[in-house]
Amino acid sequence: MLGMIDIEYIRKMYHLEGWSIRKLSRNLGHARQTIRKVVNNSQIPKYDLKKPRSFPVMDPYRDVIQEWLDNDKSAPKKQRHTAKRIYDRLVEEYMFTGSESSVRKFVRKLRPKYQEVYIPLMAQWGEQAQVDWGRAKVIIGNQLTEVCLFCLKMRASRVPFVWAFPTERLEAFLEGHQFAFRWLGGVPKELVYDNPKTAVVRILQGPYREEHTIFSSLKSHYLFDGIFFNASQPHEKGSIENLVGYVRRNTMVPVPQVPSIDSLNIHLIAWCEKEKQRYSEEWKKEKEGLLPLPKSLYRCSVTKMARVSSYSLVTYDRVRYSVPCRHIKLTLRLEVFSDRIEIWDHSRLLATHKRSYVRQETVLELAHYLDVLERKPRAVMNAQVVRELPEIYSKAKEVLLKDNREGYREFCQILLLHRDHCKEQVNAALTKAVEMEKVDSSTVRQWLINNNGVSKPRKEVKVPIELKEYQTSQVDNSRYDQLLEVT
Repeated sequence: MLGMIDIEYIRKMYHLEGWSIRKLSRNLGHARQTIRKVVNNSQIPKYDLKKPRSFPVMDPYRDVIQEWLDNDKSAPKKQRHTAKRIYDRLVEEYMFTGSESSVRKFVRKLRPKYQEVYIPLMAQWGEQAQVDWGRAKVIIGNQLTEVCLFCLKMRASRVPFVWAFPTERLEAFLEGHQFAFRWLGGVPKELVYDNPKTAVVRILQGPYREEHTIFSSLKSHYLFDGIFFNASQPHEKGSIENLVGYVRRNTMVPVPQVPSIDSLNIHLIAWCEKEKQRYSEEWKKEKEGLLPLPKSLYRCSVTKMARVSSYSLVTYDRVRYSVPCRHIKLTLRLEVFSDRIEIWDHSRLLATHKRSYVRQETVLELAHYLDVLERKPRAVMNAQVVRELPEIYSKAKEVLLKDNREGYREFCQILLLHRDHCKEQVNAALTKAVEMEKVDSSTVRQWLINNNGVSKPRKEVKVPIELKEYQTSQVDNSRYDQLLEVT
């Protein structure tokens, strides 16, 4: 075969010096056909096979292997023949003596060389956002904990929103949307999902889905459309998948050490603000295209009914929560949020507990057991709700029982002061009494009256995390009570 130097020489001598093909053939010792090809074509010569190369070792098994590959077309993607599996079957079933590398080369020739073609996509300003969950490890307190990251990314401006939850359950899914919309200051017209179980009950044919009732309620409240990726098509959600990895690399390296998940969310929101500033020009256009926020907030909770046990406890997700003891054996309504659980008797809120994710834990409130402790004062000796009180109560009980075997009665009277005073006031009064070495209910009560007066205990109001100016004011739960009364 001629090299490029020979080709160059022949073409120059022919086109510039006027040599004939016969003269070039005679002087260079190449056939005239070869000289003629070089004169008419300056490209690097290529060798083309006139017929496919044979595989003498593999050709006897061609039909068998082709049948296996054809059958694979209807088999699940993860249960199809690899070249290694074909080699093993040939050895086991046909006493094949060739090498595995020969099988690999042969299978490579037989497999159809189909390459998926993708179409670049785009969205108008405010038209579309993608939503997905991711996970990351953080140190909360001193414990390595896995958190769930609710990730939303605007398609046109690429502005992200990220919020950490302890769970991916429906209540967190709902709150993630609410927090994102409030932070964005509007609602995208379309949200695209990867068929999460919190939104999709069943995948139907094509783009159709049987949606979760509560997810449909969320859509009707904020007036956005839900679009779902095709099943088993990961390339469709590359943008949001990239966001999950981008968040981990830029906010979770090194592994954050924070006192609480609330602190982690402050850190994430600050990062989202920087990203918004990074795409400030695009964001101005994106925000103008968003749908307006509705006047009322969506109640992001899951409703469950639970029966109160003889221990005045209701159980949800293998965690027990206390309710006032006069409601035992009743069936109450639980409103489950990602951070708290509200316990209702029709339209009356009975208790609010911080949500626990520790299986088999019991979350108790002393006020719920005061009535039964008054009737059974000796129970203060071993009651779990009493033993979980601050250490100052244990010291006071020791002092009262030191010289009086029935000192538990006086200790019970001290606990009953929680009916008229909040726990911080009683704690402070009891601490003062122990320091003065005069521990009795009269002394503690008098100190409370002198310093605070008589007041009903203040109920703790559990509201979503307040982050600077990013969230609006606290939800007025009384509006939901009015709705219930109307219905």
